[in-house]
Amino acid sequence: MNKRTCTALAALLAAPLALGAAGCSGGERQSDGGRDGGRKNPAAANAGAVLGGTPQKGGTLTVLSNQDFTHLDPARNWVMSDMDFGTRLLYRTLVTYRAAPGAQGGEIVPDLATDLGTPSNGARTWTFHLKQGVKYEDGTPVTAQDVKYNVERSFSPDLPGGADYAARYLAGAEGYRGPAEGKHLDSVRTPDEHTIVFELSRPFAEFPNATVMPTFAPVPQSRDKGPQYDNRPFSSGPYKVDSYDRNKKLVLVRNDHWDPKTDEVRKAYPDKLVVVMGLKANQIDDRLIASQGADASAVSWGALRPESAAKVLPDAQVRQRLLAESQNCTDMVQMHTGRAPFDDVRVRRAVQYALDREAVMTASGGPAFNDPSTAYMPASLFGGKQPDTLKIPATGDAGKAKELLKEAGKPDGFSTKMTVSSGDKGRAEAIQQSLGKAGIKVTIETVDPSAFYATIGDTKNRTDMVYTGWCPDYPSGSTFLPFVFDGRFVKEKGNSGNHSLFRDDATMKRMDGIAAMTDPKQAAAAWQQLDGEILAKAPAVPVLVRRWPLVLGTNIAGAYGQTSFGGQLDYATAGLKDPSRSQG
Repeated sequence: MNKRTCTALAALLAAPLALGAAGCSGGERQSDGGRDGGRKNPAAANAGAVLGGTPQKGGTLTVLSNQDFTHLDPARNWVMSDMDFGTRLLYRTLVTYRAAPGAQGGEIVPDLATDLGTPSNGARTWTFHLKQGVKYEDGTPVTAQDVKYNVERSFSPDLPGGADYAARYLAGAEGYRGPAEGKHLDSVRTPDEHTIVFELSRPFAEFPNATVMPTFAPVPQSRDKGPQYDNRPFSSGPYKVDSYDRNKKLVLVRNDHWDPKTDEVRKAYPDKLVVVMGLKANQIDDRLIASQGADASAVSWGALRPESAAKVLPDAQVRQRLLAESQNCTDMVQMHTGRAPFDDVRVRRAVQYALDREAVMTASGGPAFNDPSTAYMPASLFGGKQPDTLKIPATGDAGKAKELLKEAGKPDGFSTKMTVSSGDKGRAEAIQQSLGKAGIKVTIETVDPSAFYATIGDTKNRTDMVYTGWCPDYPSGSTFLPFVFDGRFVKEKGNSGNHSLFRDDATMKRMDGIAAMTDPKQAAAAWQQLDGEILAKAPAVPVLVRRWPLVLGTNIAGAYGQTSFGGQLDYATAGLKDPSRSQG
């Protein structure tokens, strides 16, 4: 899935705070070169834990944010924090992630469906049966036809940006453009109101994992308002939208027709959730660190800013309220391989060599919050440790980069532009400085996080470089490399994942071959090998694997970083220790 890049960046942290590497498993890890000396990472002390005890029912949970949502429409929602919020609070999907910290949070469990689906026809056909008693906010029942309708509307050209598993795997999906004018997909059948059958174009044993995506949430056709549905999704979850003032405030109240007997995942402890937007990121950090008044019952939408670590890590009492799970996501610089000069692999390799990952890591809060990345897929998809096939120093090699540029006929370097989320400006400046040492002059263009993916997804009008990232939707290379490097699914508008616009026949042929493998271990090894092969062709430069540090208010309970949502707070279980202390 796309990774939201929403933290504001700043300068170098003091050396005493850069204690230990943030490994994907969260805990204790010997970093490359042994720079942490085996000491525990202070940011990861609460990894895998539930903070604050069991919440009490009631009160108002406040979310402090410096931005609006990218999308809440389930057909368009494919940014991890938005997915967490939408699928835990507003709508249910066929299956979902278990509500648990650590590795258990990566397990899938039935949600709308009674089980994880039944395969037939060699895993080309998947059948799901819906639970009885699941209702929308107006008391009407959720039906299989509503799930089918949302899958179909995810193909609509005016609803770009959503997960495209349906487009990749459903039979007869090529050229389909949504349910307008009464056109429907024959490969999604609903024999009755509680049965939905998916016919796939090829075997896909992992299909149940794909149905955690918001694409597989229900939307009744009578409530669909096209692009305006983003402002008021119709609830099948425990909360409904009471009011939504874009870029200012979203208020959720209880959906009285949600039945907890049908839902083993969501606890729905608060009576109300209020998302306050448009705040300054440094103010959010300071308010939560102080945790006074209403802020005691608040959490942050975005990750802790790197410079705020100096206020958190040395303070044992504040550190007790710190969540910092690994994102399990890879930050990358992606280059437009279809335009000069990046259509020349030597130029792209020059960027690989010129980039100083250590400098970017420092700008991101140091090794307490980050690891430099040496491969595209995160360590979890390599059995716990990323390989380093290129052997490029973490500080870069400007001399080698200059040699490659000279071979490419650019001895004096060149100028280019890079688009980043405004929260990633500090990282971008570190990249700008390191590439400048090799003669690559980068102009940075920042975009508000809520508009970032729409901007870089416009393939005709975007810059030649972008700083973004990718997270596996579940533990498989099939949900990483094909989404980032398969050129057959590049869109003119709403393009996701493959922002290098990489189209390589050998790579795509190999992806198809791996997807057809029936042995999971054989497929995993093949994805790992392919990662290195693509890396040698240099469509993108892997930079960092980050944590997602969050400071909680002192009245927050039931809190942990959900690893399947990149370490974001799991809204399925979060609530308040004492609801009477909350305000709003």
